[in-house]
Amino acid sequence: MTYKVTLEPVGMEMDVEEGETVLEAAFRQGVALMHGCKEGQCSTCKSLLLDGDIEMERYSTFALPDHEKEEGYVLLCKTLCYSDISVELLQFDEDALKLSIPIKTFQTSIESIESVTHDIRKLTLKLEEPSKITFHAGQFVDIYPLGGKFYRSYSMGNTPSESNKLEFMIKIFEGGKFSTLLEEEFKTGDQLEVRGPFGNCIRREDSEGDIILIGGGSGMAPLWSILNDMVQKDVKRNVTFFYGARSKRDLFYLDKFAEIEKQLDGFRFIPALSEPSKDDNWVGETGFITEVIDRYLKSSTISSKDLDAFLCGPAPMIDAAISVLRDNGVTTDRISFDKFVPATT
Repeated sequence: MTYKVTLEPVGMEMDVEEGETVLEAAFRQGVALMHGCKEGQCSTCKSLLLDGDIEMERYSTFALPDHEKEEGYVLLCKTLCYSDISVELLQFDEDALKLSIPIKTFQTSIESIESVTHDIRKLTLKLEEPSKITFHAGQFVDIYPLGGKFYRSYSMGNTPSESNKLEFMIKIFEGGKFSTLLEEEFKTGDQLEVRGPFGNCIRREDSEGDIILIGGGSGMAPLWSILNDMVQKDVKRNVTFFYGARSKRDLFYLDKFAEIEKQLDGFRFIPALSEPSKDDNWVGETGFITEVIDRYLKSSTISSKDLDAFLCGPAPMIDAAISVLRDNGVTTDRISFDKFVPATT
């Protein structure tokens, strides 16, 4: 059976097959619904069911509390249809809906694995079949090792112009499935399956206001892609990159940021250390990155008028940063984020 899904308030329609979630159907048809973890953990795809019969697969009550479910809210990544339905999108970007790229599966091989800090590795994959990928700076893919028994989602750190490869900045977690493979087993030439691209953390070409990029840890990757894409396209906008780390050993690419400051007018990189050691001899910003952002916005060194913000990193940091941005007059439609949530399998 095939059912019709009507997406309000944009009035867009798409089909969904029986047994297919609404989000999977959107991926298949190139409809860029807002999403994050795709596993019912993050609430990014939360919407309001207006009409129709549905059932939801297992999800986290953190993402959708029972009282919200009773009020008719659903997670599109877990919603199965049993009739035509109509839903009201709570988070959407009408322009982004037109920018979507249909999801594909790619065969790749490991080209290199490099250490960029004590706990972040740069993984480079060579595209084999198909040999090129189309994506927007800021998007991510799912990587399937071990014959597809599980997957992990990682954002691309390279730019779309480098369409024959994919680069990732991956944080190593002790005991993590993918981390263990990356540290102990993966080697050059190993085959990995990739599916994507996903994500709505995409810069709009027609926007003209200031930009702030906010990241921490491996959240550097999609922001690095967005920034370098702007350099390649010679985009004339003021850009401030806020990056949160614990100590100086967690910082990387400082020389590359200095080079970009010479190439991109109006660009500045502002790292902040939350736990600098005495040996760091740190003279830069200190404290949580959200505190630093708040100070800069309140000091009017960054204009909040038509400001576009892109956020990537752990969920607590993203939630806190969104709150700071809203308190300083940045509207929700100007905030794009990629929220990293812990893997459940």
